[in-house]
Amino acid sequence: MAKEKFEEALSRLEGIVSKLEGGDLDLEESLKLFEEGIRLSHFCSKKLDEAERKVEILLRNSEGVLKPRPFEPEEGKEEAP
Repeated sequence: MAKEKFEEALSRLEGIVSKLEGGDLDLEESLKLFEEGIRLSHFCSKKLDEAERKVEILLRNSEGVLKPRPFEPEEGKEEAP
């Protein structure tokens, strides 16, 4: 359920960015969309932070004990843009 809301928010945010980049909106509509985009950005950021904390909690140390640590991408692999 939360994933769907994140995906919906991200999709809506992408649509807002496209509209704003198009430059065909009047100032009032641009401001309205910008404000909505900021709210969606904060929501998505919060959800990503929550997911990151869950990943950290699930990482185990060499003794098999759960130990939070930051995720480090494997060397040689490119990160998605």
